[in-house]
Amino acid sequence: MNNERLSQTATAVWVGIISDFTVAIGKGIAGYLSGSRSLMGDALHSATNAVALLAERLPWFGGQRLFKGSGTKASEQQASPLVSILFSVLLFMGGIQIAVSALMDISSGAPEAPGRLALIAVLISLGVNEAVFQYQYRLFKKNDDRRLQIHSENHRFGLYSSFTVLIGAFLAMAGAYFGIQALIYMDSVAALIISGLVLRKGYILIVRSVYGSLPEESRYEKSADYLDTIQRVHGVITIEELKIQEHRQLRRVSLDVKVSVNPRITVFEAHEIADRIRKLLLHRFIHVSDANVSVVPYEPGYPYKSNFDLMDNDPPTLPQ
Repeated sequence: MNNERLSQTATAVWVGIISDFTVAIGKGIAGYLSGSRSLMGDALHSATNAVALLAERLPWFGGQRLFKGSGTKASEQQASPLVSILFSVLLFMGGIQIAVSALMDISSGAPEAPGRLALIAVLISLGVNEAVFQYQYRLFKKNDDRRLQIHSENHRFGLYSSFTVLIGAFLAMAGAYFGIQALIYMDSVAALIISGLVLRKGYILIVRSVYGSLPEESRYEKSADYLDTIQRVHGVITIEELKIQEHRQLRRVSLDVKVSVNPRITVFEAHEIADRIRKLLLHRFIHVSDANVSVVPYEPGYPYKSNFDLMDNDPPTLPQ
């Protein structure tokens, strides 16, 4: 069940990434053809959302860290945030370029109103983004996924950016139609506002890439605490595997635990042990968002005698 939920949420995230990149490309082309600075800035803002989600999904992008441990040993695989920082800097520079271009248009004294393609593109993008967000919202809410807050925030600022383009482009076109010179500047003004949103997003990505990992390092020093907590659960013989997966944007971790138990207990008892482990981890460690616990029978192997070899007629070890 947990694997099915993770698969569903992963699919929803990738749908958001692909749609954001597609919408960003479409906005960029429409903004260039229509001469709308604000729409080009909105395209860059959509790209920042896609990059932020991509940074969370791809380990080599600097977004995830995976820790594996067995028993009392743990090995750490860290991904360098270099690629994430590089993309963040490029987006940051793009936001500055949009702002400079808008200021140059305003200072020129003869700005041009964008074409109708800008309005058509921004309306289509609003419809696509809303459809994708509703799909993600229902799925994340159904699975009680904490990424819902992050996606809701990204969607909200995406709406701010798109509506700014819509208002700015419409007023600029109205100014050109009615001959009101002051309104023609509104597309450039909207571009300035959107460049601020892009710079804000780029700054957040850079800060999270550079400084976000520092306080998180201490969490993985707690891997021994995870192991100790699991071992305290009655019925656990050994911890076969412990995987810790980090979700950088959420400041949360997910645990995959495999423990061995007495092979002679019932399936219901094994399920109870797994449920106790999960509840204890979620209750004790507030940064743990999910814990997937699997149970396997304990097999000591040679030269020790297996519990499977015990016969019902073996003499008891305690006096009757």
